[in-house]
Amino acid sequence: MPRLEDHCWSCSCASRIETKHSSGANWLAYKAEEMMSIITSVLSNAYGSLHDVRTANLIRRGLVLFSVGAFLALVLNLLQIQRHVTLFPEEVMATLFSSAWWIPPCCGTGAAVVGLLYPCLDSHLGEPHKFKREWASVMRCIAVFVGINHASVKLDFANNVQLSLTLAALSLGLWWTFDRSRSGFGLGITTAVLATVFTQLLVYNGVYQYTSPDFLYVRSWLPCIFFSGGVTVGNIGRQLAMGGIEKPHMD
Repeated sequence: MPRLEDHCWSCSCASRIETKHSSGANWLAYKAEEMMSIITSVLSNAYGSLHDVRTANLIRRGLVLFSVGAFLALVLNLLQIQRHVTLFPEEVMATLFSSAWWIPPCCGTGAAVVGLLYPCLDSHLGEPHKFKREWASVMRCIAVFVGINHASVKLDFANNVQLSLTLAALSLGLWWTFDRSRSGFGLGITTAVLATVFTQLLVYNGVYQYTSPDFLYVRSWLPCIFFSGGVTVGNIGRQLAMGGIEKPHMD
């Protein structure tokens, strides 16, 4: 009889131990699940915050680029109108600023697209641009770009071919001085081609016209202006993407 009691007691103890082990395992599983839920929630919130920050930064950079492009387009277009390089209908000239209202928004949109593409392409190619990454260099690039535009309407040459070759050399010099990247050169060429085709279509449809056109409906030096403009806006976009951090020269 004592042996039966001992056997019953040992069975009772074993069942209690198994119950404790089972409850302990359930508690650990519950805690692990709770921790995973907390970690997932934290990571989700962090990703959402990071996404919101990136989106806000992208919108802010786009607005800055749009404003710069619209302002430069307005000023440089007025310069061409004053020198009678471009001709608009009389009803257009009677509007605000004596210029077509759609030019600043169109150029601003183009500047935003090109300026945002430059750092994206650098990141995609795995070639971060580090040549002259500082705002002083960007401001000098803008000044040279404005100077090239000024030269296109102020300089007098025997023919447009000489002027076009001179502006082409100046545009390449701008790229070599302030960029020197394959992505910058490629996007500059792409910008020049697309913008020139778009301008040809506008002139062909009678929206406005150029005096003395020698490259279909426009001036032959116009692609040089678009190329240097693309490089300039790209430098602004790159600097904005860096958050304005000053970088030393790497000449």
